[in-house]
Amino acid sequence: MGFFDRNRKALEQAGIDPARLPPGQYHTDRFPVLHVGSPTMYADDLSDWDLRVFGMVEQELTLSFDELTALPAVEVTTDIHCVTKWSKFDTGWTGVRMRDLYKMAGASSSATHVIMHGEHGYTANLPIDHTIGDDALVTWAYDGAPLEVDHGYPVRTLVPHLYLWKSVKWLRGIELADQDRPGFWEQNGYHNLGEPFAEQRFWGD
Repeated sequence: MGFFDRNRKALEQAGIDPARLPPGQYHTDRFPVLHVGSPTMYADDLSDWDLRVFGMVEQELTLSFDELTALPAVEVTTDIHCVTKWSKFDTGWTGVRMRDLYKMAGASSSATHVIMHGEHGYTANLPIDHTIGDDALVTWAYDGAPLEVDHGYPVRTLVPHLYLWKSVKWLRGIELADQDRPGFWEQNGYHNLGEPFAEQRFWGD
């Protein structure tokens, strides 16, 4: 029996439905750290950080951290899946739904895609429909505590039904657009959508 089969068997023995694990994934209780480049360090009071919601909107938003976290927040418990083949179950996040930010900015009905901007020019792209569900968040807390620097402090996106590279760390902007614009990993061979249960890891999958 191979590693992945043993991992699924261990889930079953622990009373966890192995069907929660997408093909080609293994379950872990750890939260591995994977990212491009070095984290950006901000002032202790985050006075040098803000978040823009811009593009095809009626009113561009620029929110400080205090303004963002003062918005009505939700708590989401969800499984997450990394394209490097690990999955972690029942992770807890706090944040504001992405669709609520779109509404605040007056998103155009012609907007079809979202470009999420991180630090240092990093981007990831998604059809807007994949970012308006209940679990799609701009999040600032994991398991009841502020995000750790390596996991995107102070703010990241969370789109948990897709591979985790589509959830952008060190978020600085959300751009609404009327056309697709592949981001960093998409331009380097990763799948343009990245659905774990369809094993959409790379172009052509």
